[in-house]
Amino acid sequence: QVHLVESGGGLVQPGGSLRLSCAGSGRILSFYAMSWYRQAPGKQRELVATISTFGRTNYVDSVKGRLTISRDNAKNTVYLQMNSLKPEDTAVYYCHTVIGGEGYWGQGTQVTVSS
Repeated sequence: QVHLVESGGGLVQPGGSLRLSCAGSGRILSFYAMSWYRQAPGKQRELVATISTFGRTNYVDSVKGRLTISRDNAKNTVYLQMNSLKPEDTAVYYCHTVIGGEGYWGQGTQVTVSS
């Protein structure tokens, strides 16, 4: 079992930046692929970015070039650097991993992009 805790969300103006963190406990996150999802009001949760155990990354087209997923194995933490934010990036952002066929989610962190 793993416990994931997201932080770093907040209110930011369009064009601004935020860095989200996902701290893990109970398991070494570097052993697993990690993902960030988001869910906007009235919409389904969508996959935003994934990082493999080897550091290979993938992104949904709408965030390519603006969001960057990374991991700090020494801190057992995964990050999502968010630049050039747009109002449509407003959502609750969740950290996710799958261990032994079971999915684990954090509690989410709210990101609001508004002037």
